[in-house]
Amino acid sequence: MSNEDAERARLRDDPAGWRRWGPYLSERAWGTVREDYSADGDAWNYVTHDQARSRAFRWSEEGLGGICDEHQLLCLSFAFWNGVDPILKERIFGLTGPQGNHGEDAKEYWWYVDSTPTHSWMRWRYLYPQVAFPYDDLVTENARRSQLDPEYELADTGVLDNGFWDITVDYAKETPEDLVLELRARNAGAALQTLHVLPTLWFRNTWVWGITDTKPALQVENGRIVADHTVVGRMFLTGDGDYTPLVCDNESNAERLWGAASRSPFPKDGINDHVARGAASVNPALQGTKAALHYVLPVDPGATAMIRLRFGRRETNAVDGASAALVLRRSEADAFYASVIPSRLSADERLVARQALSGMLWGKQFYHYNVTRWLDGDPAEPPPPPQRLTGRNSGWRHLDTADVISMPDKWEYPWFASWDLGFQCVALAHVDPEFAKGQLILLCREWYMHANGQLPAYEWSFDDVNPPVHAWAALRVFEIDGATDYQFLARVFHKLLINFTWWVNREDAEGNNIFEGGFLGLDNIGPFNRSGMLPDGGHLEQSDGTAWMAMYSLNLLEMALILATYDRTYEDVATKFFEHFAAIATAMNEQGLWDEGAGFYYDSWQLADGTRIPIQARSFVGLIPLCAATTLGDETLRRLPDFAERLRLFIKLKPRYAAAVSLEVQDAQRESRLLAIVNPDRLRRILDYVLDESEFLSDHGLRALSRFHAAHPLDIDIGGVVARLDYEPAESTSRLYGGNSNWRGPVWFPGNHLIIEALRVYHRFLGDAWTVEYPRGSGRQEHLGTVADDIAARLSSIFLKDAGGVRPVVAGTKPYQRPDLADAIPFHEYFHAETGRGLGASHQTGWTGLVADLLLRGTRARDRFDVGTLHASAKAPADQIGQ
Repeated sequence: MSNEDAERARLRDDPAGWRRWGPYLSERAWGTVREDYSADGDAWNYVTHDQARSRAFRWSEEGLGGICDEHQLLCLSFAFWNGVDPILKERIFGLTGPQGNHGEDAKEYWWYVDSTPTHSWMRWRYLYPQVAFPYDDLVTENARRSQLDPEYELADTGVLDNGFWDITVDYAKETPEDLVLELRARNAGAALQTLHVLPTLWFRNTWVWGITDTKPALQVENGRIVADHTVVGRMFLTGDGDYTPLVCDNESNAERLWGAASRSPFPKDGINDHVARGAASVNPALQGTKAALHYVLPVDPGATAMIRLRFGRRETNAVDGASAALVLRRSEADAFYASVIPSRLSADERLVARQALSGMLWGKQFYHYNVTRWLDGDPAEPPPPPQRLTGRNSGWRHLDTADVISMPDKWEYPWFASWDLGFQCVALAHVDPEFAKGQLILLCREWYMHANGQLPAYEWSFDDVNPPVHAWAALRVFEIDGATDYQFLARVFHKLLINFTWWVNREDAEGNNIFEGGFLGLDNIGPFNRSGMLPDGGHLEQSDGTAWMAMYSLNLLEMALILATYDRTYEDVATKFFEHFAAIATAMNEQGLWDEGAGFYYDSWQLADGTRIPIQARSFVGLIPLCAATTLGDETLRRLPDFAERLRLFIKLKPRYAAAVSLEVQDAQRESRLLAIVNPDRLRRILDYVLDESEFLSDHGLRALSRFHAAHPLDIDIGGVVARLDYEPAESTSRLYGGNSNWRGPVWFPGNHLIIEALRVYHRFLGDAWTVEYPRGSGRQEHLGTVADDIAARLSSIFLKDAGGVRPVVAGTKPYQRPDLADAIPFHEYFHAETGRGLGASHQTGWTGLVADLLLRGTRARDRFDVGTLHASAKAPADQIGQ
């Protein structure tokens, strides 16, 4: 078998087996909702970073560069000690939401460098200071700073200037359950230094909560760690060179935490206390539930120390063959990505795409949360405070998760978010379409979706409403996967029918096809909290909420038309969504959301007396209507005559709706019919704002808020209190939604990605002859396909080296000025609208991983064809869609 075929064969022949072990360990379990058993829901302070080394977690585990099995029963990760820190470095340090001047923020440097879909090969990289880690300085200085000040980062403290350890860990699977590891620690300092390395193996504590009496065991035999578990089986960890085995228990240090007796004399922090303080806190009998191999590595300046490990079923002390396995799996990974990433891309573009996709794959996490048990408490524990029974997530008792899920960011957001997940799956589909499809289906299953049809938003509040992008994502994944898995499309379609009905019943206050939804994932994009109650009994009718529903209708229409090709019963449902789209689009254009004078869509504050006050913000809220657009071709209408006849009859009998659905052309090279909220005349007016570099268009994509508001802030009187919205291209000065994200100017990938797709839809219908001035004021006329290409290139440029060899995402960031970090690329949550510098979460390879999709699919491949024409020549067996 060739190297190119090896990873694809694993995905084809035994994906479950090869995925059994992976990077499913969180970067942070402390400070999460799941671990919070307080009365007031103060998750950040219920389990703190300081407590994390001493407290056994209830629902998940955390580690550095770690892996675990798919049920997170047995975990393996690394701990380090520089000889001067007060504690071992076992987890990424960062500030809580209240501590950070811009919300929670990780204060370290690490990268997910590489991974295959089955995790047969992975690479992780981390920088660790050689002097004392500045825990107190980071907390104190950030507390001193206001929201007007920049964040105080690890590099700002100066500790890295005194030397650091550049640590890389490679994983390779010889078999699905036999792994070899190689750790390299380079002394990036000026003097001889000693690094303590502790590969650590432990069981997630599943026995103390009164659910099961089965307690697994770790012990040391012949210098190796042996793990026995009734589910996992028998596993071994051994290494080369000289080390000392250390063993304790994954039990809380109750004495340190609460002044009470501990269940074990050698609790969870026993290895930490023994190494860092010389305490007699490890079990001399070498038995327990947490163990490490303690290496002490003196390294000359500029030199690199290396250790090799073997973890798996093989009952051996030898690490012979580790190098060969690492070389083979890496070469297979190179061949796999060569088959995924087009050769037309430059070497730097290929590097960015591969790291983005690898970050997506490293971003998987075992997510465990039984809401009923969390609310009521565990049998062996005291009952939680009664306030919890009516507090956070109390309406989601059915939710019971224990799955590997793609996360937005395993430190800052170590929990799924429904609309993030949709975008994540689009990127993941390029390397592992089966996993991407499984993720979309998973969130629609009965143990996630509420009985009323609502999809859970995220664990801080499952009740919040995220934009309904699931159907859009399912279509994109279906297409990327080759447009043949009709069973997947049908499964998602039937579940989303329920979710669509929830939206119609719950988020259309007056039943007039104008929708609300609250913040809709756009956090502080408005002058006030869009999820809050407005005075005078009014409510907010939302341009984006309504447009999302029009887009949802079109996505479900497209699904139904694809499925109707093979099962004509879907024609009836296609007609339903066609008519529903027409009603929503018409309502949006007739009921006050379109401002004819401005040529833009705005939210509308409707008072109790029926008065409407437009919220005249030039923001992404007014651009979402562009995304509700698709085309139909003659071929589709010929093959589905019932649907075609109903469409023609609907337009004839209800001419009021014709503007949204009846645009037609006669051109064999173009799609024949456009369904869209925005007609070409309004499109041109909106694009006057979008393509103007003094408004939305920046060098790095589209701003979330027009730069117009820098000189013209928007003030709104809300019940006697003035709320202000002004342009903020970087971090926000508003604490709406915690202050850790900003939609008031920076560039965000998800909205940009949707606008690019929408421009391609319009181009498909309008053709090359329909042009706009691009950029505004340049005098150049371009068709919308070229405009879409250029905006995609601007987004990609955030990560690519410019003419001076600098990547805008890290421009001005001190560590990245080093040549040895030139290819270390972070994928942030959002980006400075004027410079492209990364902002927010530093490992948001969630939707920012869409950069890989932009790079992998060129104009021709990205241009979606009419849904019927796309599948006209395919032959799907009837049983694939349940006929």
